[in-house]
Amino acid sequence: MSGTSAALQPPADAVTPVRHPDAPAPGEPLGAHYGQCFGCGGEQPHGLHLEARAGEGVSITAEFTVQAAHQGAPGLAHGGVLATALDEALGSLNWLLRTIAVTGRLETDFVQPVPVGTLLHLEAEVTAVAGRKIYCTATGRIGGPGGPVAVRADALFVEVKVDHFIDHGREEEIQAAMSDPDQVRRARAFEVNP
Repeated sequence: MSGTSAALQPPADAVTPVRHPDAPAPGEPLGAHYGQCFGCGGEQPHGLHLEARAGEGVSITAEFTVQAAHQGAPGLAHGGVLATALDEALGSLNWLLRTIAVTGRLETDFVQPVPVGTLLHLEAEVTAVAGRKIYCTATGRIGGPGGPVAVRADALFVEVKVDHFIDHGREEEIQAAMSDPDQVRRARAFEVNP
């Protein structure tokens, strides 16, 4: 990525990321972490409905199709929507680490316009870990894994405790998520978010 700031450069003592032994197997769908999530949730009528799969190591692939509701300029994806897709893909990586983390910094390069109706294929990977800091990168390609690069991002996620969400989220959504009888869905609802 061009022009990545110093804040996104791992320190000299950073370590290579290690996939958690209980992480989903390569190729396995990750599913939505929360039904109301704009990025991956199926309960958002105008959301991205981004579908991510575990990759090798600490990587994922994901896809979404740009809808008319995602427009900025006529017929083109809004840059903020593309940044959201990158952020969602990068956040999904934390499921492979089995770490609760939030976006600390996201730097995005917009390489070329993405038309409405386009399938955007995303690839993301964790590059380093330093204490609570998780460094990662992602690329979005038009049409599939071999398509032209449309967007790129580098990010820093910061590990947090679940209290981060409980202390800052709206009470009714927190209570609804915490009362879900499905333990996995309950845990994943608080997995990652800014």
